[in-house]
Amino acid sequence: MFRALPVLDISRARRARLRPLARAALVLALGAVAALGQAPWGLWPLTVAALALAYGLWRRAEGWRAAGWLGWALGTGHFLLALHWITEPFMVDAARHGWMAPFALGGLAAGLALFWGAGLALARAAGGGAGAFIAAFGLAEAVRGWLFTGFPWAQPGHVLIDTGLLHWASFFGAPGLLVLVLAAAVALWHVIKGRRAGGAVALVVLAALWPLGAARTPEAGAAPDAPVVRLVQPNAPQHEKWDPDKVQLFYDRQRAFSAAGDVPPDLLVWPETAVPVLLERAAPTLEAISGAARGVPVVLGIQRTEGPRIYNSLAVVEAGGAVTAVYDKHHLVPFGEYMPFGDLLAQVGIYGLASNEGQGYSAGPGARLVEIAGLGRALPLICYEGVFARDLLAAPARPDFLLLITNDAWFGKVSGPYQHLAQARLRSAEMGLPMIRVANTGVSAMIDATGQVRARIPLGEAGWRDAPLPPPLPETVYARLGDAPMLALYLAALALSFWRNGRRARRI
Repeated sequence: MFRALPVLDISRARRARLRPLARAALVLALGAVAALGQAPWGLWPLTVAALALAYGLWRRAEGWRAAGWLGWALGTGHFLLALHWITEPFMVDAARHGWMAPFALGGLAAGLALFWGAGLALARAAGGGAGAFIAAFGLAEAVRGWLFTGFPWAQPGHVLIDTGLLHWASFFGAPGLLVLVLAAAVALWHVIKGRRAGGAVALVVLAALWPLGAARTPEAGAAPDAPVVRLVQPNAPQHEKWDPDKVQLFYDRQRAFSAAGDVPPDLLVWPETAVPVLLERAAPTLEAISGAARGVPVVLGIQRTEGPRIYNSLAVVEAGGAVTAVYDKHHLVPFGEYMPFGDLLAQVGIYGLASNEGQGYSAGPGARLVEIAGLGRALPLICYEGVFARDLLAAPARPDFLLLITNDAWFGKVSGPYQHLAQARLRSAEMGLPMIRVANTGVSAMIDATGQVRARIPLGEAGWRDAPLPPPLPETVYARLGDAPMLALYLAALALSFWRNGRRARRI
């Protein structure tokens, strides 16, 4: 009997050591389940349920450090699944970059999760209430979208993009959708814990916003006389896009799509880096493209140089191949289109995934509008720029429509392209503006001013599609005010929580 006691003590000690590991594994799993609300899965109720359970665990965390570790584990699980597509660019040239893929995914997930960890630690330090949880989480996501050029991809609020609640983005933007998800999670936890009155009322109020949002969504369909835009999708896989034996094939495919049909459209749009010639050497090529387009204006992606600098650009080509406007991408992808300390790293053979020399692409001067005959003023966006609402809010004036060209072949065929499309829909809903979106491998789409897709070319298909351009809606609240109201709300809620916590401590 006495000999068994040490064994029992060891067993208890072992269980005590394993308990934190089991809790961490549970929180990691909850983060992954929360990611299933993102496109293309769209299982948003699982996101709410997982965050509700995570909120309950956070309330039981002892101190701000434990709350911070919980937030970090939750975020790591979430980003590991939501951003698993990030390994795809490294597989384009697997011999050169493949070894980096697991480190890139793990490092990115763990790094982005630090924002969630810091947010939940701050919320616990502020007193640990529901208001602090929502406000600090929202503030953490806002900082994630800005710091180090920002990466606001896969926010929990994005799970509502394909629901009737998307309309509320026209008032409060992506931060508003995030608050709705977190509020639903908190309310659900209270219902689960038996605090049915308050939680149930909160859930009913949130549920009522769904039909209310749909009822307040104005009609955004195109008029019978709306200009017609042709979306041109060549479907060039990234590992073949610049293959000397395939370049001509993809270029000829785009020209053939441009010349198809009995009635030419009012505008043709080719995707990002669609032309395999530098702009300054492309006069004969652009003239041939204009001929295939029967003189109709063509918007296309092309690279250009200026001295030692190279730009990822969009050009508007009119009849005869004349270039009437050029826009240079200004929000570049770190470690993709450019490398911090790129010239130094190039000496040891490390380059950006989309560049082969030193620093890679150079950034353009910023947001600008381009005039397109017969359609009005467009705000051009290239690929990654459609992820950032601030890049749209930085426009010098309100455009008539958004014009995004991209090459989503880098993102694979599982989740990345669909998540990118979802964020484009969110930008349209936020701004109350239609968007022409053309992607090399898809999904190309015509999106109306409420964020609904009116026409599309599926992922992984080559083809073209004519679609009328929907009209813009009146300027939205979000377009006028941006994120300022939500940021002020976050800070006010946190300040109130700290004040209440301080009063409570003084009473003790």
